Order: sequence, then structure tokens, then C-alpha cells
Amino acid sequence: MTVADPTTDDTGSPAGLRSWLRSQALEIGFDAVGFAPADAFEGLRERLDGFLAAGYHGDMGWLAETADRRAEPRTLWGDARTVMSVAINYGPADDPMTLLEQKSRGAVSVYARNRDYHDTMKKRLKALARAYAARTGRPLKVFVDTAPVMEKPIAERAGLGWTGKHTNLVSRRLGSWFFLGEMFLDIDLPPDEQEPDHCGSCNRCLSVCPTDAFPAPYRLDATRCISYLTIEHKGHIPEALRAPMGNRIYGCDDCLAVCPWNKFASRTNENDFLPRVELSAPRLADLADLDDAGFRDVFRNSPVKRIGRDRFVRNVMIAIGNSAMPALLPTVRERLSDSSTLVRAMAVWAFSQLADSAEIAAEAGRRRDAEPNAEIRQEWDRALKTG
Repeated sequence: MTVADPTTDDTGSPAGLRSWLRSQALEIGFDAVGFAPADAFEGLRERLDGFLAAGYHGDMGWLAETADRRAEPRTLWGDARTVMSVAINYGPADDPMTLLEQKSRGAVSVYARNRDYHDTMKKRLKALARAYAARTGRPLKVFVDTAPVMEKPIAERAGLGWTGKHTNLVSRRLGSWFFLGEMFLDIDLPPDEQEPDHCGSCNRCLSVCPTDAFPAPYRLDATRCISYLTIEHKGHIPEALRAPMGNRIYGCDDCLAVCPWNKFASRTNENDFLPRVELSAPRLADLADLDDAGFRDVFRNSPVKRIGRDRFVRNVMIAIGNSAMPALLPTVRERLSDSSTLVRAMAVWAFSQLADSAEIAAEAGRRRDAEPNAEIRQEWDRALKTG
């Protein structure tokens, strides 16, 4: 990675320093750069409070715990005057929704098919921070989703894009596919102009959602979102939401993929974000057989690793249940004895979706009464009714 000599260029003025920072960021490998004042964001706390009051955050208790610090960047660093927002493109080469038709394969969200983006983003931000500190001698803070920073509102205010109806940021140049990071500065720099909302009358992102996770435009009920269910949710997946999950085993790209602004997006050139072969269209049968060591090996350096083997195989069992492929029954049967209650419960559900009534009755007769977990016994009861 090459960083230009910070002793060159006239950065004596705020506008000059901003121009220098922008050029440095682009040279280091960021794809978009914007600047915003670090004061309070009008209406942000009210929107966050409404989200929390509705219970839309589900298991994400950290959102409520840090709510007081999220609406104003200066609560994270009192000296902050400007926030520099940066983006890196991770655009896919193909439409990720085509994988949803391959029922024997698992769909991993585009952003998670290679290295954890935090590592790449942090490395580049630190390189930029070193150049800035060497040039100015001033203090700064960098953040990559490691503190209660409201990344999307900051990036929106810095002119990187606008908040779409799906609550994600959209860029006229990068579409929906980019990661965000921030650098807090203790100096006032000229802000960039905000990008107006260009969604217009389009509702594709709302209507495509398999689980109806949007109660209204610009509002998300995370407890119904497949990304939340497969990544953040620690318990059993509600029965009504299992079938709509299809073969999505980590995250969901549907609302991003259908956005018309992606026609301007380009495929990423970043090696860290190019999909690994084993994560592009993995066989569900192979994933279901992973033990903890195998899971950690397959998903080394991947964001998937953080949810752990049990939650991941829970998701795989649901995908197998949605496959309409009885040939996968032997794989499911193996997981009926799994040590994880999360996996066993969803294995029962998958078995009930693929087996005939006689097989369900026979398996339930062998396992139901010996099952120590009440929720899994209830899964067997439901299986017997549906079978």
C-alpha cells in the first residue's frame, strides 16, 4: 500500500486539508470520501427511540444500551469537530439472487464470502490516520463498526449517498454494495453537500422482502429480517419465518440486489472481497456435517465465523428443510442427535418438511419422549401434526 508524502501539497487552509485528505484516501484504496460536521443529528435520537420502543431491535440489546451515545458523534470523542466518512466497494460480479434457485446450495450474503471487511477497512484507515498525523500533528479517532457510531446517517450527511426505503445507504455511483468507516477529526473542515433522496416511487426493495420486514418505507422490523434471524438471533427461528428464508444461511441481499441504482455499480477489484470458491455456492449437505473445528476452519477470517457453528448449522437445517429434496434426509437424520438444541430443533423441522408421515411417526416414536428439551419435544409434536 502506497501513501503519498504528507509533507507535500499546501494544506494550510481547511479546504486544502480536506482536499489533501480526500486524495490520500482515494490513493490508499477507498472508493468514496465525504465530510460532515460532528454535531448532533437532527431527529436521529427520536427515530432510534421509536425503533427501540417498537421492539424492532430484537436480541440486539447493545442498541438500547448505547442509545444515548449514538445520536451525536461528540459523545464518543468530545473534541470531534468533523467526521470523515469513507467507503469501499464490494460489488458482486453477478446477481446474488440467482443462487436462491439452487436449492441444494446455501446462499451466503455477498459481503461475507471472503475476508471480514473490518480488517481491510481498519488497515486502510490506520494508514490514512498515520499520514494525517504526520502531516498535521493533530489527534484523531478511527472507527470501523467498533463503537456506537451511526455509520449510515453519518455517511448520508457526508454526501456518500441517501437512505433508501430499505434503510440502507444507496449511492448513485456504488449502488448498494459498499462498506463504511469513519475518521473523527478535531478541526472544522468544509462539509460535503448531502445527496437528496432518489428513491422516488420505487418500492422494489420493500416488495421483494421474503419476510415482510418493512412495516413502512424507511422503517425496518429487524426481528423479521433474514439478516437478523440468521446472524444476530441467538434462539430458535420462529416457525412462520422458516419457509421464507429459503436457502439463505447467512444474511440476505434481496432488498439490496433489486435496487435499480445498482446499474451504476461495478464489480469490486479488492481481492479481500472477491468470493472464495467454497463460500460462493456451498453444498448444504457438506455444511450440515461441520463440527466446531471444521466450521472454524472453513470460515477462518470470515465474518460468518462470529456466529459460531451451532447457529450456522441451525440455519443450514432450515435451508435443507426448504430444499424439497428428500435425498437430504440422511443428512438431517444425523443432526437429530446433535449436541446443540438449536440444531436438533431445526433438524426436527427439516425432517418434517422432507419425510413422509410414516417416517415422521417412526422417528418421533424413537426420539420424542427421550428428548430432554421441551421446545424440541414441541417441534416433534408439530411434526406429527403436519406429517
